[in-house]
Amino acid sequence: MNRPFLHLTTLTAGLLSVTPALAQQTGSQNYPNRPLRMIAPSSAGGPVDVIARAICVSLADRLGQQIVVDNRAGAAGLIGAEIVAKAAPDGYTLLMGFSGPLAIVPHLTKQAPYDTTRDFTPVTLTASAPYVLLVHPALPVKSVRELIDLAKAQPGKLLFASGGTGVGIHMAGELFNVAAGVKITHVPYKGAGPGMTALLAGEVNMMFNGLSAALPQVKAGRLRALAVGGDKRSALLPELPTVAESGLQFNTSGWYGVLGPAGLPRALVDKLRAETLRAMATPETKERLTALAVETIGSTPEAFADLLKQEYAQWGRVVKAAGIKQQ
Repeated sequence: MNRPFLHLTTLTAGLLSVTPALAQQTGSQNYPNRPLRMIAPSSAGGPVDVIARAICVSLADRLGQQIVVDNRAGAAGLIGAEIVAKAAPDGYTLLMGFSGPLAIVPHLTKQAPYDTTRDFTPVTLTASAPYVLLVHPALPVKSVRELIDLAKAQPGKLLFASGGTGVGIHMAGELFNVAAGVKITHVPYKGAGPGMTALLAGEVNMMFNGLSAALPQVKAGRLRALAVGGDKRSALLPELPTVAESGLQFNTSGWYGVLGPAGLPRALVDKLRAETLRAMATPETKERLTALAVETIGSTPEAFADLLKQEYAQWGRVVKAAGIKQQ
């Protein structure tokens, strides 16, 4: 899947400036004059939280105001995202968004509390992190093709773990089922950590997870990695093929980006985007995120909006093809 990601090196030259007249008109000239809140719709310590905190440290310095990272886990991210959707569009309540609450979970619930394309203002993409396809070493497969062959020989008998219904790593597994034409049964856990524990114990056979969480287990030989998502191989596991190189044409990277409520003035959007991109370009932020196998990226608000529409449509098709019922 083609994603409209633009790397920071291509963005910095084109950052928009806020004219004094427009700044005064929208109130951005004195923005911000009090602390900001960045909602991370996940538990502390997860990738959304870690990325939000890494970026907000540098962003707070650039804006001259404290940014409080507010973890609001629950309902696969719907609770945290809803807070931002219903906040005042003044630039003081922001969202570190990702695919779960914005593109996946709304398809899984009959009464989503917001409309993804209507109730948010995209600011910029910030990061991308590939998922890696993991299996327990006892499973007699050493490639994606061998896993597919085994799954076809034992339909429904193999199990894959996730951190809960509707999260990105769950849907990566469902996308694998659809793309490969197999049926590996989903077993949801209360978080990616418990899911990994189950895989390590051999309770399940397979799991997609973030590369940073998987890397220590793979290097120790406790888990076997078969493929990495994304458009290219990871520098942390250069010998590992991508999912595409393994014969399946889909992308399993997680993306993260900053959004505000609908109606956020363009001058504030431009200021937040410019300062966020500069914050991500600092060596300290890049070092923090690179250590977690997270790549800093950036985009225009329009490119981010296009990505949201593409992702929303794609995951709607996957949910339908996988036969996942709304709750």
